[in-house]
Amino acid sequence: MPILRIESPDDEARLADWQHVHNVIVPPAAMSLAEVRERVRRYRLEVAYLGDVLVGCTTVRPPTGDSATATVIARVLAEHRGRGLGEELYTRGLEQARSAGARVIETVVLAANEDGLRFARRHGFAEIERYVLPGETAEWVDLRLG
Repeated sequence: MPILRIESPDDEARLADWQHVHNVIVPPAAMSLAEVRERVRRYRLEVAYLGDVLVGCTTVRPPTGDSATATVIARVLAEHRGRGLGEELYTRGLEQARSAGARVIETVVLAANEDGLRFARRHGFAEIERYVLPGETAEWVDLRLG
C-alpha cells in the first residue's frame, strides 16, 4: 500500500491541490487561489497524497493573542474515506496545534457533511454552536474537543 505523503503547499501546484480538496468538501466556502495564498500566510496548511494521488488537506489555525484555542480541520476526499487517512491527518494537526500552545481544540464542519460530523464526534468533539453566516444559506457547526 502506498504511504501517505503530507506536504506544505509551498508552490502553485500544491496550493491548487489544497484549494481543490477544500472546495470539493466545503463548496459554500469555495476559495480562489489568491485566497489560499493569503490563508497559507496565516495558518498552517498541508496537503496529503497517497502515493501520487491527492487525498486530503488540513488547516491548523493556531492560538492568537491571549487565546489558547486552536482550530484543527482535516479533510479527506469522499472516495478515500474509511481507510484511516483522516485519522492520520487529524492526529498530525492536533500535534501541531498543541505544539503551538493550544490548550483548547476546536473544529468547524459544514452541517451537511455528515461524514465530517461523525468523524468529529467519534474523536471526542462536542457541538458548541450552529450558525449561518450573514447573507449565506449554508449551516456550519463549531465543535470543541472535550
